[in-house]
Formats: sequence, structure tokens, C-alpha cells
Amino acid sequence: MKKYFFILTACLTVGLAPYSSEPHLVGKLRWILGGAQGMQMLDWGDALMHGSPWLVLLYFVVRDLLPKSQTPGA
Repeated sequence: MKKYFFILTACLTVGLAPYSSEPHLVGKLRWILGGAQGMQMLDWGDALMHGSPWLVLLYFVVRDLLPKSQTPGA
């Protein structure tokens, strides 16, 4: 669990900011799933900034859950 401390902290701070009403990431995902009409580069960058900690967490969880590949002859 120690190795996940930094990424979990990033998810709970940057990934969920701002805390009032709804997090930016939720609003941006709704906007993107709704067709992304009117989104500008700043909006895409904002979605990437708030979503990247969650993507990194997903990568680490999947990497740790998948079995290690056994190479024949090793």
C-alpha cells in the first residue's frame, strides 16, 4: 500500500479538485461523452490534468493484478 500513497494523494487532490459542487473531471467527462461540442484546447488540457492521476492509478492496479508473464526457458 505504501507504493500507492503518492498516486492516491494525487487522485484525491488534483483528480477531484475542486471539491465544491462537482469535480472538474466529472463535468469534463460528461461534456466529452455528450459530444464535446464547444470544447477548446484549454478544456482538453484541464480534462487531461484532472484525469491523469486516475489513469496512472489504473495502470498500476492493472499491472499489479495481471499475472507476471512466464517466459519459457527462463
